[in-house]
Amino acid sequence: MENITNTIKNSTTLYGDVSLDVLERAKKIKLLVCDVDGVFSDGRIYLGNDGEELKAFHTKDGFGIKALGSSGVEVAIITGRRSAIVANRMSALNVKHIVQGQEDKLPALMTLAQQLNLTPDEIAYIGDDIPDLACILHVGLGISVSDAHPAVSAKANYITFINGGFGAVREVCDLIMQSQGTLDDATGTSV
Repeated sequence: MENITNTIKNSTTLYGDVSLDVLERAKKIKLLVCDVDGVFSDGRIYLGNDGEELKAFHTKDGFGIKALGSSGVEVAIITGRRSAIVANRMSALNVKHIVQGQEDKLPALMTLAQQLNLTPDEIAYIGDDIPDLACILHVGLGISVSDAHPAVSAKANYITFINGGFGAVREVCDLIMQSQGTLDDATGTSV
């Protein structure tokens, strides 16, 4: 009897080889949902002596979000913490769907999907830690950043090549646009 080996065929993207399954999933995406801490930021929170909170955001991610939006894909964030910094940053990026203070993220994701009349296959979710896992498992394209908790990466359909806070969101935006044939027309600004 002949030994048949299943091979996963890959395609090259701007960031490296990606399975054709991931590209097929990405073609269907109409909504990208992102966690914030550990995804848009490197996960560190800077606290000043007077309780001031600071976060660093990468301009590459900002361009990616604006370009993805201009290509017709909606963007949302769901985060467990509340922060004026996050509200201001997402507003600057024209993100319309901002859910903060939501420790159990799946109900918020499901509500958003219902409001936008989307199926799970039309949604991508990017996260980095255990609170993101239910959402990653629920959507058509579950993504973890490369420095995510190992339990999250083990369940993701796609693991970014770039760490959270250093352009991982841009990588995902580019992946979606490349799979949908809109990357060459990407427009936006580095905000």
